[in-house]
Amino acid sequence: MKIQISKNYLNESIQHVSKAISSRTTIPILSGIKFDVSYSGVTLTASDTDISIQSFIPAEDDSKTIVEIERPGSVVLPAKFFVEIIKKLPSQEIEMEVKDGFQTFIRAGATDIQLVGLDPEEFPVLPNIEENQQISVPGDLLKNMIKQTAFSISTQETTPILTGVLWNLVEGELKFVATDRHRLASRTVNLGEDTGVRFSNVVIAGKTLNELSKIIPDQNQLLDIVVADNQVLFKIDRVLFYSRILDGTYPDTSKIIPTSFKTELVMDTKKLADSIDRAYLLSREEKTNIVRMQTLENGAVEISSSSSELGRVTEQLDIAKFEGEPLRISFNSKYMLDVLKVIESEQLSIQFTGIMSPIIIKPLDESRSLYIILPYRTTN
Repeated sequence: MKIQISKNYLNESIQHVSKAISSRTTIPILSGIKFDVSYSGVTLTASDTDISIQSFIPAEDDSKTIVEIERPGSVVLPAKFFVEIIKKLPSQEIEMEVKDGFQTFIRAGATDIQLVGLDPEEFPVLPNIEENQQISVPGDLLKNMIKQTAFSISTQETTPILTGVLWNLVEGELKFVATDRHRLASRTVNLGEDTGVRFSNVVIAGKTLNELSKIIPDQNQLLDIVVADNQVLFKIDRVLFYSRILDGTYPDTSKIIPTSFKTELVMDTKKLADSIDRAYLLSREEKTNIVRMQTLENGAVEISSSSSELGRVTEQLDIAKFEGEPLRISFNSKYMLDVLKVIESEQLSIQFTGIMSPIIIKPLDESRSLYIILPYRTTN
């Protein structure tokens, strides 16, 4: 294998695929990036068995030569060193040559590097996915759906299924759900025309979705998503992102969503977030994160928290709308802030069904989002 390649294109591809490399792998070949060179271009692949990412660099792009291929071939190079060294090379043109025993020579300007490569035949083969279950989703919409749900996944590996986000698609409506049993986030979007594709109980690890989100370009372009028995494939430009579907059955969360409520408040999202953020500073010192909310006779809401060492903070906020019974409730302020940070609506609705019942939070201008936080029982 011998090529001359543009540093910018190579570096971009390396940044994409390196997201699939685990620092804790016990399989030496998986700590590397596989290079496959053909006369059409260069394909980079990395995998940690849960996710695999493949990025293609064409020989030409818009009539501009990106890769000059003198001799095709394959090699696996150690990712940790390779990722760093390519960024630091002095020249925009990089020459790579693989000789006997997978010894790899990298030249850029006056820099000459020799790396010990590995046999590409030992690298795992990418999953073979049937593409009969495919949908297209705008990239910015998918990023938003991930941002607005993945924060609610469980971080406890004791229940692996809850470390993922549940995907269901029925009649053109795609729904994401995430819960750690103390809170829940869901987002539903209509993808337009029902193409007949259906799937349920597709659960993808939250950390995988967060890595995927970093690769999705900011431009509003369509991504193709292929769902198979135990894998999901995301096609993004010249990048293929494979993710394993988590084993197990996701719990039925519909039963914990109240269908009626005793109290509803409509409030300004930013003012509520700022107020709870200030109260959080004290509740964090107490190691409890508990903040209290209660309605007042003057038509306002009081937000308060206290610390036995630092003191107390109390603040009143106006309510745009108040219906139902007076309210006094305590909740985890960090959980509430996590929700408020992802709501883009200027106003939100908070619904209560009782002092120890779930708190429902809904943005007013995007009713297809719903968040649940379980309250705390406190003595005062």
